[in-house]
Amino acid sequence: MVEIRLTNSKTRKKEVFAPIDRDDVRMYVCGPTVYDRAHLGNARPVVVFDVLYRLLRHVYGEDAVTYVRNFTDVDDKINATAQARKEAGAAGTLEELIAERTEETIGWYHADMEALGTLRPTHEPRATAFIPQMVAMIEGLIASGHAYEAEGHVLFSVGSYPEYGALSGRSVEDMIAGARVEVAPYKRDPMDFVLWKPSSDDLPGWDSPWGRGRPGWHIECSAMADELLGAEFDIHGGGIDLQFPHHENEIAQSCCAHPEGGFARVWLHNEMLQVEGKKMSKSLGNFFTVRDLLDQGVPGEVIRFVFLGTHYRKPMDWTEKKRAEAEATLRKWRSLMPADVLPGEVDPEIEYALADDLNTSLALSKLHAMASEIEKQRRAEVSQQDIGKFIASAQLLGLLQDTSNMGSWVFDGAVERLAEQERLSALEDQLSLFREIAMQTKDFSKVDALKAALVDAGVEVRMSKEGVELIPGAGFDPAKLEGLI
Repeated sequence: MVEIRLTNSKTRKKEVFAPIDRDDVRMYVCGPTVYDRAHLGNARPVVVFDVLYRLLRHVYGEDAVTYVRNFTDVDDKINATAQARKEAGAAGTLEELIAERTEETIGWYHADMEALGTLRPTHEPRATAFIPQMVAMIEGLIASGHAYEAEGHVLFSVGSYPEYGALSGRSVEDMIAGARVEVAPYKRDPMDFVLWKPSSDDLPGWDSPWGRGRPGWHIECSAMADELLGAEFDIHGGGIDLQFPHHENEIAQSCCAHPEGGFARVWLHNEMLQVEGKKMSKSLGNFFTVRDLLDQGVPGEVIRFVFLGTHYRKPMDWTEKKRAEAEATLRKWRSLMPADVLPGEVDPEIEYALADDLNTSLALSKLHAMASEIEKQRRAEVSQQDIGKFIASAQLLGLLQDTSNMGSWVFDGAVERLAEQERLSALEDQLSLFREIAMQTKDFSKVDALKAALVDAGVEVRMSKEGVELIPGAGFDPAKLEGLI
């Protein structure tokens, strides 16, 4: 069995992963607040932890992994969105409009994330279905002296948990200086955070020992994780932006509520996403959702491929150049596969790359090498075992999942793009032949002319001892390929 090593954010070290129970490996990942479409940055942790989920299932067995990713469906942003709809004349009560919005958004989320080739988690709990568990946890924290009631609010006392700050590595003073700490007269300490807050009559609320209200954000994940995974489980993941205060607060309240457990043993955080070297923001005009890209004809598999090209612990830069290269690579890989191919055994080098702290970029480089070897054998009889190994290895990363028709791609413009790929493949063969003849005659005029025409069409020409590879660039114009063969 391959040994998995993961970089634990809490210890800041790469450690050998040893599950609490090899027959029930348990993972929790913070999910979305369902008030709008998921933007591209929201999708990165979904893909990162989907790869980890696939790896864990591969190593320990499909039935031996429990993966929980929640939906936050009680939130001020959701309320505000529903209120705006009501003011615009939408029919129904505010609660009905909230329910309608969350159902709609969850449906969008599922469709968009599945377009990226991600598997559904084992459980997808909604916060509103676990209010009793949250109330019970809060009651226990009050009874043990870790929380207190004040003016209809219940707050966690940060000073009661000496280990607070261990995950983020910050002192309380640094956290106060660097965080948006709500100043309220009912707080005993500026760092104390809300577990329960009152609701007005026009907002969603639930009865509790402290009056009608709703939970704070942090207690939601603690209660759902405890209910579905227990007081101690293997892995907790999310974006680095959640490390403080959300994950720090989760640890504090969970460990105080269940001192017999250690909450999550391993913490994993993915870095943030940029667009063309800049932070994604509406003010810069570079903000877009996953659906925006899908509607533009960018296949979800391409988005996933670009994500996998950068290690999860490094900032990722989405660029048009990376998108074009990813699309070209995937089209070429699919063109190499016979329609009746079946996945085989995963290549050990791919397993080891992923087991080494999810080194997806290394795994992709191994797949490139495997594809090049298949390409070299294209004129001969390619081993079915080699092709099966290539597909199984790609599928471990969530790529090439549809093997029923490897020669096509299901997205807008598929027929046209397939024709482009077939034309490029033919041009690769043509350029390879010209090059082979030129090596004998020393006359490279035909090679140079064809190469110049390809470059003019926006095609990157790569020639090495392994062969010729043509990759459409950002300015690719397929019309200029006509007449070159």
